[in-house]
Amino acid sequence: MYLGLDLGTSSLKALLVDDAQRVVAEASAPLTVQRPRDGWAEQDAATWEGACRDAVRGLGADLSGVRAIGLAGHMHGATLVGADDRPLRPCLLWNDTRAHAQAAAMDDADARRITGNIVFPGFTAPKVAWVRETEPEIWDRCVRVLLPKDYLRLWLTGDAVSEMSDASGTAWLDTGARDWSDALLDRQGMSRDHMPSLVEGSAPSGRLRDAVADDLGLPRGVVVAGGAGDNAAAAMGTGAVAPGRGFVSLGTSGVLFVSTAAHAPDPESAVHAFCHAVPGTWHQMGVILAAADSLEWAATLTGRTAADLGSVPMAPPGRTLFLPYLGGERTPHNDAAVRGAALGLEHATGAEALGRAVMEGVAFAFRDSLDALRGTGTRVDDLLAVGGGAASETWLRMVATALDMPLSVPAGGAFGAALGACRLAMMADGAGVDVAAPPPVERVVEPAGDLRGAYDDAQARYRAAYAAVKAVG
Repeated sequence: MYLGLDLGTSSLKALLVDDAQRVVAEASAPLTVQRPRDGWAEQDAATWEGACRDAVRGLGADLSGVRAIGLAGHMHGATLVGADDRPLRPCLLWNDTRAHAQAAAMDDADARRITGNIVFPGFTAPKVAWVRETEPEIWDRCVRVLLPKDYLRLWLTGDAVSEMSDASGTAWLDTGARDWSDALLDRQGMSRDHMPSLVEGSAPSGRLRDAVADDLGLPRGVVVAGGAGDNAAAAMGTGAVAPGRGFVSLGTSGVLFVSTAAHAPDPESAVHAFCHAVPGTWHQMGVILAAADSLEWAATLTGRTAADLGSVPMAPPGRTLFLPYLGGERTPHNDAAVRGAALGLEHATGAEALGRAVMEGVAFAFRDSLDALRGTGTRVDDLLAVGGGAASETWLRMVATALDMPLSVPAGGAFGAALGACRLAMMADGAGVDVAAPPPVERVVEPAGDLRGAYDDAQARYRAAYAAVKAVG
């Protein structure tokens, strides 16, 4: 059997599969995010340990046959660890944009050439620079900087290790060479001593500590795979490994992910060009900072549930237009300062109309990402739909229509990153990459052909609205 641990923003998921990848058990434990100021998002890294205990114990299964563990986790988080391997302050999360000034200072031609990416405010390096500048007493005690899932690995194994896909989002990795960049570390007064060692996501990274194994009811000495950042792990789970295969994730954030045959950077497009979780592969992503999070916001505002708003029938886009930039935006704008807006409100605008406009706005944001990816020359052949928002048939149809591409919905539920973590565990135990095959497709959601023109017109209004909102601050 194989255990996948997916450290998400709102919960830690545990998935147990057998050798044939049949689900034996699954469980999760909740997590909370603190937002002490506008644009800030933090999480106490120590709570990940308790969540891991709760999720693994919640499986309620005999774990004596587990042969390997795989890890997945939200990317870009800055977890500063002291000499005792304990966190020195709350982790600055992926959607924390406080370090926009530091990011702008780092984002030059050399950084883009080495990393293949813009230095986004949400990346790890500018957050560490912010801590160094504003909390020097914390930085002085920092021994190592870890990504979220890699802090969980440190607790599990005692080893400070990361892997290529997650490290790609730090702004310290030479993404083409798949190694830390000494030049970029030196620019921040850092060295490899501050960094975890690197392995491929499908390779062993260490073994479970005896005390943790006994506590969790797992065999001693179980191998822990390198794992992957959440998006690369989801790609492993959906079989998006071959060039041109990808997925649309309607999670808290939104991701349009496509695997590529080679490193294909184009920083000016605000497309992410990262290493994939298996050797010799890369991928590109367009990232929306608030996807399902936008619908949750609308649900809270209107006193409805996200599921209720997500069930409204599809219709031609109306006057109401929503820009989902609740915490800034990445692709294609790289704009940490912009904020969301609802335009065209009128007396008749109720909860359903607002919910529909929010879902349409996220769909238009995905179209922006698709156009940015294609603008780099990337081939997009097949897209699967994953994430919590994919439970809404209406929303999937909207996204398919905006992209003018069919979306395949996997059969038997989507386990996403947790399943990808299990597959990477299998590979660390000796299996080949063929274990990461695409799942059976339950159904295909086709674009609404009769609304194609209306969606094109609304897309043009959406893009014009960004410029207008940016101009007024």
